[in-house]
Amino acid sequence: GLLICVLTLNEIHKAQHFKMKTISYTCHSFKSSVGTDRFARSSLQEMFIGFSDSPQVLCKSSLSAALYDFKQAIDKEDISNVKIVTSSRGRGLFQVYQGLLFTSAYNFEYSIMFDNLSCDCCPPGQCTADAERELSTFLQHLPALKGDIAILRSSLISDCFGHGFSTRTGGISYISTLSSLNLFCNPRRKDSRAVVAENLRRLGLQAGFHPHQFNLIKCNHASDVWVMGKPAPDSYDGMVTNQVGVVIAAPGADCMPLLFTDPVAKAIGVAHAGWKGTLMGIAMATVNAMVSEFGSRPADIVCVIGPSVGPCCFTLEQDSAREFHAIHPDCVRHIDSSRPYVDIRHATRILLERGGIKPEHIEDLRIPHKSDSTLCTSCHPELFFSHVRDGLNFGTQIGFVWIK
Repeated sequence: GLLICVLTLNEIHKAQHFKMKTISYTCHSFKSSVGTDRFARSSLQEMFIGFSDSPQVLCKSSLSAALYDFKQAIDKEDISNVKIVTSSRGRGLFQVYQGLLFTSAYNFEYSIMFDNLSCDCCPPGQCTADAERELSTFLQHLPALKGDIAILRSSLISDCFGHGFSTRTGGISYISTLSSLNLFCNPRRKDSRAVVAENLRRLGLQAGFHPHQFNLIKCNHASDVWVMGKPAPDSYDGMVTNQVGVVIAAPGADCMPLLFTDPVAKAIGVAHAGWKGTLMGIAMATVNAMVSEFGSRPADIVCVIGPSVGPCCFTLEQDSAREFHAIHPDCVRHIDSSRPYVDIRHATRILLERGGIKPEHIEDLRIPHKSDSTLCTSCHPELFFSHVRDGLNFGTQIGFVWIK
């Protein structure tokens, strides 16, 4: 666990005489640069003189900057349990930032010791809005990690659509398995919604869309499809629309993000297809929704299969592998082994062709300038996130499309 003291600048000045038993970090924010004539950096440390553990003082120009540094420090040490000694005002303010910058992967305990020091503060709603603006501005100025944003595109998709598949470079996520353009905030992982929102903003600037237009599938590894404009189910692995300017997207981190476009009926769809969804028919369920809702013909629909784990790295229990073998023997390698290797991409192509999609309208996306290279997420850590490779704390890339 970790103990942190959170005080406002005024509370710091009043609290010099307080004695605290233990402390590891203290976060303070200033309106100007580090240290002032009245509150130099060294004077802040005096309030902790004589303690068994020497504190580390994080002095930054904003609370956002201080708490972001604090988060980096505890993430480096893989610390998740934090005790905060503060005032009631400090607790309220920190809880705003806790919701923006942390997830439920962290556990915070608050201890109120400085209520007699508290002063008036802004109303809770205003504090939240101010914190969101301050944090957003701070994150926008952070440098990109692992290079620039790179977007993979398909030559099969008509210019009347905007589309792409993200890779892992050019974002601000710093945890190794999430670095750097992670585009999904899972409460069990340590990338906050504010960081993911900034990654999405940067992707949108590069790709040509605004985050307010963005809609991401709510996965359940099944075959439900949401027709935008109708009541949304709690979860769905497919999404279709004919609304101009609305960006729809499917996540992936070994599962396939599938993009569907119909330049004749001017309709689009996306699907998240893992091995379970593939067997349940999510690809053709998305096609069928476009046909029934927008009058699309399967022969007019183009499908692009985005980055996913390849048959080189993906295995299943034999019972599940035999279901893929039943689709086509070429979908499984070493069928008699305890964990055969499975090709979910090939299975998807076969199922789409059987459903009426022309073979020449299906693209199995490849790495640019390497047309013979299998686009396996697990095999390319420099380009993609992968659950198979990285374990439970994995990042997420997406496939996205919109009607111009």
